[in-house]
Amino acid sequence: MDVRRVSVVHDAAAVSRLFDRDPVGSCMVAEEIADHGIGTNAVGAELWTCAAADESLCYAGVNLIPLRGDAGDLHAFADKALSESRPYTWLIGGAELVMPMWQRLAPVWGAARYVRSDQPLLAIAGLPRCAIDPAVRQVRPDELDAYLTATATEIIAEFGVDPRLGERGSKFRGRLANLIAVGRAWARFERGEVVFKAELGVQSSSVGLIQGVWVHPERRGQGLCVPGTATIVSAIVATGRIACGYVNHSNVAARAAYARVGFRQVGSIASVLLGESHQVVDR
Repeated sequence: MDVRRVSVVHDAAAVSRLFDRDPVGSCMVAEEIADHGIGTNAVGAELWTCAAADESLCYAGVNLIPLRGDAGDLHAFADKALSESRPYTWLIGGAELVMPMWQRLAPVWGAARYVRSDQPLLAIAGLPRCAIDPAVRQVRPDELDAYLTATATEIIAEFGVDPRLGERGSKFRGRLANLIAVGRAWARFERGEVVFKAELGVQSSSVGLIQGVWVHPERRGQGLCVPGTATIVSAIVATGRIACGYVNHSNVAARAAYARVGFRQVGSIASVLLGESHQVVDR
């Protein structure tokens, strides 16, 4: 029987090598490590390995994110997660890593809020192939309420829950306020209302992950999404970073829009919402 021991990673050089080999696939974790370091950090997150960290690695924080490993490693990471009381919000990462872990976790943890097993991971390293929208810009702090309303509308449509309600309302507002403060929330406003929005949900040293792309229902089909997304791509690549994003496999319109901007598929993401439905604000 192949029983593998999981240990906490302290080899920063090995972790950096893995990030360098797959900057897009590792960007979520790379940002966290840049902010908080490795080991058991100040926010209680850890990096786990069963061998060398550049060949076997899983991030365990608010979210559970496998980065590298064979079948035995993934089983060991799942068993480690089962042995602890930490409440994870998402299991997310490469589909080839996430789904084997979920198969081992699901019988114990029970049904997830939802499972998306195949979300194309798209990336672009150069300038977009289409025109940008000069009206799309970084959101100002005094525009928080309008941006929050648009973002809540987007989340309600996708997840069926209003993130402004209950105990997560203040966290949701704080997260958006922080994104605006650091220049990572983008929108097009018309008469004070958001008609297109997106945010730079993750920013590592080499990658910017675009999330929360949304067009006002009354303005859909009017050519806002492609140039709006292209504007954000231009800003990301101007800093020397790769722009990336992931979409639902069934969302043909979104995939076509990304293709028109110049994105190409570089992988597949799987995401499993583990926590309460109001925890979508932790995406």
